[in-house]
Amino acid sequence: MKIGQSAVTGDLSESEAKAASSGPSLRSVILGLFLALTLPVFVGVLAYNYITSQQVGRSASLERIAYHQQNVATSIELLFRQISASVADMASAGTIQQDLFQDLSALDYLSSVTNGSDDILSAYVGLEADGSFLQGRRMKAGQVIHGQPIPEGCVFARRWMEPQSDGSIQETYVFLDKDNQPLGTSVDQTSYDPRKRPWYQVTKTADSLTISDPDLFATLSLVGFTIAAPIRFQQNLGGIVAIDLTLDGLSSYLALRKVSPNSMSFILDDRGVVIANSAEKTVARQVNDRLSLPHISDWEEALAGIVYSRRRIEELGGQSFFVKMDGIDYVASLKPIAASQDKAWKVFVIAPMNDFDASIRANNQRVLVLGLVAVLVQIIVILALSRRLARPLETLVENVDKVKELKRIDSTKLPRTNVKEIRKLSQAIETLDMAIHSFASFVPVGLVRELLSSDQKLEIGGSSRFLTVFFSDIEGFSTLAAEIPSNELVQKISEYLNIATEAVNQELGTIDKFVGDGVMAFWGAPAMLEDHAKRACLAALRIQRDIGELNRQFARPKRGALRVRIGIHCDAVVVGNVGSSERMSYTVLGDGVNVAARLEALNKGYGSNICISHSVYREAGEALCVRPLGDVQVTGRRASITVYELLGAYGSDAAFVPSPQTEALARLSTAAYRKRVKNDLQGAIQAYREILEAYPNDSLAQNALRDLEDGLDLEPESSKPENTGPENTGPAVIEEEA
Repeated sequence: MKIGQSAVTGDLSESEAKAASSGPSLRSVILGLFLALTLPVFVGVLAYNYITSQQVGRSASLERIAYHQQNVATSIELLFRQISASVADMASAGTIQQDLFQDLSALDYLSSVTNGSDDILSAYVGLEADGSFLQGRRMKAGQVIHGQPIPEGCVFARRWMEPQSDGSIQETYVFLDKDNQPLGTSVDQTSYDPRKRPWYQVTKTADSLTISDPDLFATLSLVGFTIAAPIRFQQNLGGIVAIDLTLDGLSSYLALRKVSPNSMSFILDDRGVVIANSAEKTVARQVNDRLSLPHISDWEEALAGIVYSRRRIEELGGQSFFVKMDGIDYVASLKPIAASQDKAWKVFVIAPMNDFDASIRANNQRVLVLGLVAVLVQIIVILALSRRLARPLETLVENVDKVKELKRIDSTKLPRTNVKEIRKLSQAIETLDMAIHSFASFVPVGLVRELLSSDQKLEIGGSSRFLTVFFSDIEGFSTLAAEIPSNELVQKISEYLNIATEAVNQELGTIDKFVGDGVMAFWGAPAMLEDHAKRACLAALRIQRDIGELNRQFARPKRGALRVRIGIHCDAVVVGNVGSSERMSYTVLGDGVNVAARLEALNKGYGSNICISHSVYREAGEALCVRPLGDVQVTGRRASITVYELLGAYGSDAAFVPSPQTEALARLSTAAYRKRVKNDLQGAIQAYREILEAYPNDSLAQNALRDLEDGLDLEPESSKPENTGPENTGPAVIEEEA
C-alpha cells in the first residue's frame, strides 16, 4: 500500500462492497416468492366469500329487522301497561278502602308508588269532597318552594293540602334526603284546588283511566304526561288518583332499547308530533303559554321526516317499508301502541340496513382473520425454514465482519452443519481469523484495519508526513540482567512491553517495532491525528505511571526496579511499506527518527525520564507541563535544538496533572535557563542554587551548577537556536548512529 497515493483501487472496492451488501437477503427472497404465489389465491377466496355471503344474508337480515321492531313496540306497550296498572291499583285501593286517602298515612303509600320506577315523577290523589290533596314527589336541586330554596340534599318530598275552617287552603311540604330522613318542613297558604286541574276534570268526565296530552311540569322543567283514574264510592266519585310520567324516561327507554346502533326511534301521536325520541333530546318549547312539540317532518335530522313521508297513510295496523337515501338503504317501521288507548300513539323506528349486516360483516371478518392467521402460520413456517437455510450463512457473514474489524471470533459458535459447502466455509473463516490476528501481531493494528477496510493491495512505497516519533528504553538493562534471575527478568520485560503497548494503543498510536528492551512507536499514521504530539506525551506519562506501579508490586524493588527513559520528537518523515516484495515492514524513516532515538539516550546525561524536543513542545505546549533541559546540537544540523523534560499534562487524566511543587520546579528551571541564554552566569548559578535549596536531589540543577562553577565557556551566540534556548555546557551533541 502506498500511503498518500490516489485510492482508485480502494474506491472501486468500496463501491463493489456497497453493491454486494445492498441486495436482498436470502430470507427475503424466499418469503417474497411465497407471498407472490399465495396472496392472489387468498384474495380471490375472500372476494368470492364476500359476494355470496351478502346475497345469502339479506333475507335473514329482513327477518331480524321485523323481530326487533316487534320487540320495541312490545317494550313500549309494557311500559304503559305497568304505569297504567299502578294507577288502576291506586284507584282500586281507594275504592275498596274509602278512608285510605283521607289520612296522612296514605303519603307512605304514594311515596312507595313514586319510588317504584325511575320514570315516575310523582303519585298523588285529589279528593272530590273537600279538595284535599296528597302527593309523594321527586325533587330537583335548586327548586324553590314557598319562595325559599329546598334544603341541600333534598331528593324527595311529601306534600299535602288541607282546607281550613276559614276557607283557606294550607299547603305543607316535608323534605327528605336519599335515606328518607327529614330535612325540614315548609308550610304556606295556597289556592291550588286539584278539582280544577285538567288531569282531574278530564278523568272525571271520562270516568275511566286516561292519559293526558304532554304537559310541562314547570317545577322540574320536564316534559311529561299524566295517567289518571277515578275512585268510586258506590255510585259517586270519591276522587282522582294519578301518576306523572316524564317523557325523558320514555326517551331514555327508547335509547336503551335501540333496534341497532345507528337507528332512530320515536313515539309519535296521531298527527306525527314527536312525544319522545331515542336521541334523548329536549324537544318541547312553550309558545303563548302552551306547550308546542315538533312534528317529525321538522326534526333536525332531515332523514326522519323524509322517511316518514314515504309511509302508506291508509295502513293503520302497522307497516314496514324501505327507503334509499344518498346510496344507503334504510328500513322503517310504524307500529301503534295498544296501551296508549285513545291517544293513537305509534312507535316509529328508522335503521340503516348496514346495521343489520353486522353478522355478515362479522362472518366475513372471521373468514378474513382465519385466512390471515393461516397465511401468518405459513409465513412463520416459511421463515423458520428460510432461517434454517439462511442462518448459517448469516452467521458466517457476521464472523467475516468481525474478522474485518479485528475482533476475535468464537469458533464454537460457527455453524456446524451437514451441508458440505457451509461446513467448508466455516473452516475457511476460522483459518482466516487465525491468520489475520497472527498478521496483526507483527504489523501495526491500524495498518491492518486500513488494509481490511479499504481492500487496497499491499505495495512497497511511502509518503512524507509530519508525525510524532517515540522511543523508549530500559536504563541499565545489562546490569539489571546480571542482578536478577532470567525468569524474573523475562517477566518484568514482558510486563513492561505490555504496559508500553497498552499505553500506545490507548492513545491511538502505532507500535513500529520492539528492539530488545526498547519500543519504537509513532502517531499520525496510518490514521491522521490532529493532536498526535499530545497523545504521544500522554502515552509516555502513562508508561511512567504504570512502570512505577509495577515496581511497587515486585517483592524486592530495589534490586530489580525498572527505570524507563523516553524520547519524543515531531518531524516530517517518510512513512510507508519498506522492504522487498517477499517481506516488508510498515515503518517510518528519516532524520526525525534518529533525533527521537537520541532524545531517549539524552535522558541519561540530564537525569530525566521523558525528554521531548522543541517541535513537540510547539505542537502541544499548552497541554504540557515541561521545563527546559538545555540546547543540543544534532550532527548534520547547523542549528541546535532545545529539549525539555516532560513533567505532566493538563486536561486529561487527573493523575498527570502536575502538583504545585512540580509547577514551581518548572518555573524555577525556566528562569535559570533564560539567564544562561542571556549569558548571565552569576544569575544562572544563583538560580540553580535556589532550585537545589528547594529540591536537593534535582540532577539537572546539580549538573548545571557544576558545569557553571567549573567556568566552562558558553556556546557561541551564532550557534544558539532561534528560540533563544539556554546554552548547554559542552555543548551536547546528538551524533548519528554508526
